[in-house]
Amino acid sequence: MAANNQSPFSDTSWISTAKNGNTVIALHAQPGAKRTVAVGLYGNKLKIALASPPVDGKANTMLIKFLSKTLGLPKTSVKLISGETCREKRLELVGLTPDELLAAFKSAFPSL
Repeated sequence: MAANNQSPFSDTSWISTAKNGNTVIALHAQPGAKRTVAVGLYGNKLKIALASPPVDGKANTMLIKFLSKTLGLPKTSVKLISGETCREKRLELVGLTPDELLAAFKSAFPSL
């Protein structure tokens, strides 16, 4: 699958809402990068480069820390719901609407 030219702000197919009302995001993680940053779309997922190796859950820990800091959420509000051992992941964000999620990403990464 190749990178997608569309902005993650115009194509929001990577964002959904769970039955409990929480926001769910679909991600493609790229561990072992030079720095941790949101890169853009990868298919219908948001691609995030992680400056951590995919060993012993370190990349997942860094991903949760990165998202909680970027989105202004406590780490306990960012839950990995699938993809613990693969690059394709789904995370549940407690207490954040899809609009608030997009606003936080636009503020943190205006060039996307």
